[in-house]
Amino acid sequence: MTTVTLIGTRLAEEGVEFVYNGESTACEGCPYRSQCLNLTEGRKYRVTSIREDASTLDCAVHDTGVTAVEVEPTPVRANVASSSAYSGSKASLEGPCPHTSCPSHEYCEPAGAAFDEEYRIDEVVGDPPHDYCVLDRELTLVEFEAPDGSR
Repeated sequence: MTTVTLIGTRLAEEGVEFVYNGESTACEGCPYRSQCLNLTEGRKYRVTSIREDASTLDCAVHDTGVTAVEVEPTPVRANVASSSAYSGSKASLEGPCPHTSCPSHEYCEPAGAAFDEEYRIDEVVGDPPHDYCVLDRELTLVEFEAPDGSR
């Protein structure tokens, strides 16, 4: 399901993915708030199209302004406990990992997923990119289902 929203012109390119981080203090008093602040905080989105003939509007957050685009929630790839990595099942993230140089770190702490939530697994991708987990976790790389709606 696509949603029309306003995003910074630097992000306004078909296929670009981003995590909506919510309202900034600079949004206070902006006449376009209702068009910008209509996504779910912490959710990952993909730009599906740029609105034709959309104006670039001034913005206190984005230095080059904002423009209208269509976005949809997108799946998130993540490492989960191998024991719960089955397509169609629900799983949650194992918890924070301090090893930022690990090739799996972006999947152990993926943008667009929270530690305190469960997600339905759409696809089991396979082995994670690391050879060995320093935290001794048995992990499998999966793709969480994209949420149905934007809110």
